[in-house]
Amino acid sequence: MRLSALLAAGLLMAATLSAQRGPAPAALHMDAEVLALACAPSVTYEMPLGDLRLTGGQDSFTRRNYAPGDLVTLNAGTDNGIDVGQEFYTRRVQLENRRPASRQTPGVVRTSGWIKVYAVDKKMSLATITHACETIEVGDYLDPFVLPTAPEVSTELAPPQKENYGRILIGADRRRSFARGDFMVVDRGSNHGVTPGARFVVYRDKLEAKNFLYDLGEAVAVDVRADTSTLQVTVSRDAFTAGDYVALRK
Repeated sequence: MRLSALLAAGLLMAATLSAQRGPAPAALHMDAEVLALACAPSVTYEMPLGDLRLTGGQDSFTRRNYAPGDLVTLNAGTDNGIDVGQEFYTRRVQLENRRPASRQTPGVVRTSGWIKVYAVDKKMSLATITHACETIEVGDYLDPFVLPTAPEVSTELAPPQKENYGRILIGADRRRSFARGDFMVVDRGSNHGVTPGARFVVYRDKLEAKNFLYDLGEAVAVDVRADTSTLQVTVSRDAFTAGDYVALRK
């Protein structure tokens, strides 16, 4: 065997052995719609209060990003009520120009994936990454893992409440434009009569005198909070953008 081939084989073996791997993640027998909902964004007006964090990995070198099958370290153990088999979402808050989350500058809650605790001691734990919505990073905080339920979409074509317009706020990764299938957050929630499965019409004001609002398409509420809701775009005649109007069919 040529020296170059031997070197290539040695490098491949070194790369393979450089990280400790957990058990291979089991296949996710999960409906694609539910999987998408689990990764959907929301917004927050304050930073998360929990101290549970992903603090590193089991590699011979320093990494900040991880993927399914990697072993990652958590900063809590049995003293904090952590036990083998527990599952958690990994999330981070995406801020506007590093400004603190507030009513004026809401942060986007980005779900990066979820993990399952593999081994614990008193102060720390190891977990395996079950699923990644995107890269999972050191510093992501943990929330208890509960699978979302796909809402039953209303079949009623009630007229939109044009006297109660809301606005599109933002999406995952602070995106400001959206197409069919995308998720976006609006400033209407249960306090405004929104329920899971409720339908919205999306409009744009072209700022033309004596003209109607332009009907851009429709979206459905998949996650409802008090003052905001996450919608999924179902019909899009053109790109939706932050600031476009939404009207609840009710």
